[in-house]
Amino acid sequence: MALPDSAADRHREVAGAFAARVATTPDWEAPAPVAGWTARDVVAHLVEWFPGFLGGGGITLPAGPAVADDPVAAWQHHADAVQHLIETRGEESFTHPIAGTHRLADAADRFYTADVFMHTWDLSTATGQEHGLDVDFAATLLEGMAPIEELLRSSGQYGAAVPVADDAPVVDRLMGFIGRDPAWAPPA
Repeated sequence: MALPDSAADRHREVAGAFAARVATTPDWEAPAPVAGWTARDVVAHLVEWFPGFLGGGGITLPAGPAVADDPVAAWQHHADAVQHLIETRGEESFTHPIAGTHRLADAADRFYTADVFMHTWDLSTATGQEHGLDVDFAATLLEGMAPIEELLRSSGQYGAAVPVADDAPVVDRLMGFIGRDPAWAPPA
C-alpha cells in the first residue's frame, strides 16, 4: 500500500509506524545497525536533530520529555508537535541556511519524514520487529538520492554504501545505499 501524497498525511503515517515500533521496543539498550547506537539512540536522533534544523530557519518546536527518561513519551510528544507544525504552518515558506528555501511542509517531508522512514528500519532491526516499510516510497527515496550520492556522502550523514545485489528487494537496496547492511542482526 502506497503512502499518502500529502506531506501531512505521509508524516502522520510514517511517524505512526515508527511510534508502533517505539511502543513495542523491549530493550532500549539493544544494539542498533548504526555503529555505536542503541535502540534509544535511534529515537534520540530523530527527536533531537529536527528541532535544530527547524531552529536554523527560525522555528521552535515545544520541548518535551527527554528520550533518556521516557523514549515512548518523548517520541509521541515530538511526533505530535511536528504533525501540528506541518498541519498549521505547512504552507509557509521556510528558509534554512544550508537546505535552502522550501514550503515548510515540503522541507519536513523531504528532510525529516524520509529520515523517520529510514530509521524505522534501524529500530525494527535492532528490536527484532518487522519493518513494514512501503516499497514504493523506498524506491522513490532511492531514486531521488542516487543522483546526489556524492553530495549525501560528503555531508557526513551517510556511511559508505554497503554492496547489495541489483535484484535485492528495494528496501534492502535503500538500506545498503545509506550505509546499512541489510543482513545485520543483533548480536545473539
